[in-house]
Amino acid sequence: MTPRFALIGVVASDMAASLAFYRRLGLVFPEGAETLPHAEAELPGGLTLALDTEETVRSFHPAWRPPAAGGRLSLAFRCGSPGEVDALYEDLVGAGYHGELKPWDAVWGQRYATVLDPDGNGVDLFAPLPAAE
Repeated sequence: MTPRFALIGVVASDMAASLAFYRRLGLVFPEGAETLPHAEAELPGGLTLALDTEETVRSFHPAWRPPAAGGRLSLAFRCGSPGEVDALYEDLVGAGYHGELKPWDAVWGQRYATVLDPDGNGVDLFAPLPAAE
């Protein structure tokens, strides 16, 4: 059998805060997941985003500790338009999340911005720019 990429796991220091952030981005987690040690949201294309509390991870990996420096992983959400990138960035920053990179027109043809989730993971927002005429 060939392995199939199926799940992205994020360790949450505060499950309720992480759920609030990802729900604001449109992901659907079960009601009451704030009290659970593990929660999952189905993603387009058959992938799953799983959130686990630090305690959950330590239950099977007792030596696990959060990284001391920034991560090397980011998640990215495609928006419907460049204006939606700007609006979603402003919504998240206005709700108290850290805006890492303000929206800008990237040389590769996308409107791009980065917000950090409650645990400091980069979450990119992007949309294709209209073709130059």
